[in-house]
Amino acid sequence: MLDSGLALQSVANLILLVLSLTVHEFSHAWMAWRLGDDTAQRAGRLTLNPIPHIDLFGTILLPLLNAPIGWAKPVPTNLSRVRRDVKVSTAELLVSGMGPISNLLLAILCAVILGLLARFAPSALGNAGVVVLLNGLMRINAALCVFNLLPIPPLDGGHVAGALLPYRFRPAWDRFATFAPFVLLGVILLGGRLPFLSVPINFVYGAVRSIAYAIA
Repeated sequence: MLDSGLALQSVANLILLVLSLTVHEFSHAWMAWRLGDDTAQRAGRLTLNPIPHIDLFGTILLPLLNAPIGWAKPVPTNLSRVRRDVKVSTAELLVSGMGPISNLLLAILCAVILGLLARFAPSALGNAGVVVLLNGLMRINAALCVFNLLPIPPLDGGHVAGALLPYRFRPAWDRFATFAPFVLLGVILLGGRLPFLSVPINFVYGAVRSIAYAIA
């Protein structure tokens, strides 16, 4: 028999993940659009409506199965369409980096809201759902920020690293990119047992929570 508490937790985590991934993908689309590439806009991805961003397997099924991973549909871009005053490498850096940055900003926003509620409307925190929602968004977005910054293609951090690498290192980087998905799979399977992943996630989460405590 399915544990109803576990099922409810899975659904709650799914909702938080969908919200966080929606902000993440919208931010990619928004930055590309700001730089002159309207590919994502024309594909209907410049929106905070979660539906266009949802990947049935990565956004719905895996999180419901409590898998330690989830993803949305990648935002389509064509960086050759950016404004002439912006280098393609700079555009790639900005568009890719905007995803993790948006998750960090969302975590900070939730911390500020939690701190303000604790300071000016403490009775609102009597509703456990409010605390669970805000704290859950802080934790998930801290994890998404750190995970997506790993310099492993096809993560955002891989695109950022590729954009920053000197040209002479590109052949070696391209060779690494061919087997990078296997490296990424190993990272996913080992998850929290990897200190280079768990330590920065806990650090970012703790730093964000300290904002709430400081305001409160």
